[in-house]
Amino acid sequence: MNIFSKVYCRVYQTIFKWLLPILPYREPTILDNILNIKNVLEEKQINNVLIVADEYLIRQGQLLTLEKDFEEHNIKFAIYDKTVPNPTIENIEEAYDIFQKNECKAIIAFGGGSIIDCAKIVGARVAKPKMPVTQMKGILKIRKELPLLIAVPTTAGTGSETTLTAVITDSEKMVKYTINDFNLIPKYAVLDENLTVSLPPNLTATTGMDALTHAIEAYIGNSTTKDTRHYSLEACRLIFENITKVYTDGNNLRARKHMLKASYLAGLAFTKSYVGYVHAIAHTLGGKYHTPHGLANAVILPYILSEYGSKIYEKLRKIAVYCNIARPYDSDEVASNKLINKIFELNEFLNIPRRFDFINKQDIVNLAKLASAEANPLYPVPKLMSAKELEKIYYKISI
Repeated sequence: MNIFSKVYCRVYQTIFKWLLPILPYREPTILDNILNIKNVLEEKQINNVLIVADEYLIRQGQLLTLEKDFEEHNIKFAIYDKTVPNPTIENIEEAYDIFQKNECKAIIAFGGGSIIDCAKIVGARVAKPKMPVTQMKGILKIRKELPLLIAVPTTAGTGSETTLTAVITDSEKMVKYTINDFNLIPKYAVLDENLTVSLPPNLTATTGMDALTHAIEAYIGNSTTKDTRHYSLEACRLIFENITKVYTDGNNLRARKHMLKASYLAGLAFTKSYVGYVHAIAHTLGGKYHTPHGLANAVILPYILSEYGSKIYEKLRKIAVYCNIARPYDSDEVASNKLINKIFELNEFLNIPRRFDFINKQDIVNLAKLASAEANPLYPVPKLMSAKELEKIYYKISI
């Protein structure tokens, strides 16, 4: 990256970091059981809601308890169950149409990160009915209060229940982009580990690695705070201690609870401190090849950490020591390498591939340009890289 581009990126990021203390971040109010949702609705005198989910959750009967509780308390509800991984603009418009036709007053996002992201932008469409989704791309384009949004995560990974970000896919252009606004942070988050028990091992693994990526990228960036550093470290510790437990025994409620907490803490960290090139590259793979986001992050993470090199040795050492992966007397470089090797080993244990076999080499130049456009200047990465420099990461993760 040339010197002028680097200066522009760093000035942009520095200004944003200065603004952190005065920006209107907030944390959702936590509920520990889905049966508490009706209390919130009754308190706010809302008796007609839209539930955003997907077909898998419906087939699994995941919503039956909530539906029965609503029926017993005369709360009307409509369900949108067509959300796909990497939610599309079509998903948003279909769910928005159901919200309008049923005169709903609140939105409940019941599912993983894709579902929560979809629900967020449905709320944004309600708040800004004349603004198409394509014009919401970027930062602070909404700036209006959404209808009451309650997030019920059924995966422990995305942290979307805490964040101001939603990731949407434009299926026509085959690209993903982020929408960022403080009003997208859900008002309530239901952290009920019982809802994650039915998650199959492969999704347990990739969503858990997604949370680990959030925590690490937030920690090594240049816009951290005392709070986000603490959240990141604690999230990393909980994930390293529990992800193999929930992968091998999905009914381990204690480990499930720890993973849900880790996902939440990582979400709190990265919604303030942002992410980095791992996410930027992962989004391009999701947009082009429909690669699940957590899977993409898991594969890319150790390669990007290696690429940053000495820029992050000290920070990775702190993570490694905190998580008992390295010894306090290990050098920064040794501890850093131990952490990166631990991630490779964890991926292997979780049956996550070391590289992808579907990346078309002819696509790499354009993919790298898209990743660069997303990350620069927004993401406060420890080492700036141009599109040309990002190309080599695609080659490293390709077979």
